[in-house]
Amino acid sequence: QVQFVESGGGLVQPGGSLRLSCAASGSIRSIYSMGWYRQAPGKQRELVARVATGGTTTYADSVKGRFTISRDNAKNTVSLQMNSLKPEDTAVYYCNAYPPFGFWGQGTQVTVSS
Repeated sequence: QVQFVESGGGLVQPGGSLRLSCAASGSIRSIYSMGWYRQAPGKQRELVARVATGGTTTYADSVKGRFTISRDNAKNTVSLQMNSLKPEDTAVYYCNAYPPFGFWGQGTQVTVSS
């Protein structure tokens, strides 16, 4: 079964940028849609963005225009470029298929604060 490992999180000031990476232990070629999810304190996990194998993307309204998701099927990786970060973007970010399956990774913490 495919496992996912997220990285790239950290502490950033409002308006800053971060690029998150997700490495899969196996091929993601057969997974039609891959997504980035996040879980903020006191809230449930939500889908932030997803990308189909052909490159078509979909974003949550809250991040539209600021985040960009991409995938590299040859490298079995999924990335999330986050720009113009806001404090409300603070959360643990996870990657998984859409809809998700199997085990969740540990995620990577993103903290947006002055």
